[in-house]
Amino acid sequence: MFFIERDRDGRIVRIEHASFPEATEQTTETTVEIEEWLKANTLRSANLQQLQQSDLDMVRVLEDLIEVLMSKGVISITDLPVAAQNKLLNRAKARRALGGLEDLIGDDDRLI
Repeated sequence: MFFIERDRDGRIVRIEHASFPEATEQTTETTVEIEEWLKANTLRSANLQQLQQSDLDMVRVLEDLIEVLMSKGVISITDLPVAAQNKLLNRAKARRALGGLEDLIGDDDRLI
């Protein structure tokens, strides 16, 4: 069973297998329109997942970049906004707690 929501122009905007309040119709048939929407939605979901993974990877790149800039004396952690300092320090602590993965910020207090 497909529960379908359409926009004002009649285009499908959502399909679920369970009922939801915005559903405007339901059908047991798999039409070409439904197949195309499901295929496009699957592709969209895969692209979104890839982008989210890329975001996580970029966070690590930025952490490493900040670490390099601090180790070379280009910037100090105090040059960053307090919220950014706290996030970096919390991530460094979390990494250490996970078993000594590479420290984002070393034990050298001069960097902090």
